[in-house]
Amino acid sequence: MALAVVTLWWGVHAQEWQPLFNGRDLSGWKVPEPNPFWRVVDGVLVGQNDPALQGSMLWTEKEYGDFDLEFEARWDGEIDSGVMLRKPELQLQIGVSRTLKKDMTGSFYTGGRERYPESGQAREIEKVLKPGQWNKFRLRAEGTRFTVWVNDQKVVEYTDERYKDPAPIGLQIHAGVDMRVEFRNLRIRELPPKPASASG
Repeated sequence: MALAVVTLWWGVHAQEWQPLFNGRDLSGWKVPEPNPFWRVVDGVLVGQNDPALQGSMLWTEKEYGDFDLEFEARWDGEIDSGVMLRKPELQLQIGVSRTLKKDMTGSFYTGGRERYPESGQAREIEKVLKPGQWNKFRLRAEGTRFTVWVNDQKVVEYTDERYKDPAPIGLQIHAGVDMRVEFRNLRIRELPPKPASASG
């Protein structure tokens, strides 16, 4: 019986990848009104501050619990962006931290007392990133474990019991930063929660 359950779980587990961004418009996203921040240019999702350097969030209409997310991102100079997930909110940082004043790309920001927990910080990210070029990200949220690969290199695996509940996925433009960030090839594969009988 246990073998059957495990086999069934792996069968359900192998879901198809679904695009989060269709390359044409912002369908499937909650677009802010007014929207001087987010636009589609030649199949690329572009996020940029307005002249007042206001920030913005672009949220998916759907909530996600366990998932694999893949995307490519490109930027020049100093930016502060990221991918938001789960409830309460957890952030995968892209760019320079406003608080630490250093590049924390690939690390997790919690917003709590320990904003960038040591175990959630990407290791040697400067050896992996390609400045000014497209960088490939993969983020896996499975239970309370969060794993990140950048350009096919695993940079962090972080576990935190607080971040359990599903939530929309968000893309960030940080306020007060003159920045532009580009995203493409965003796709997601939902993962069903592991049954207890399949975890040992």
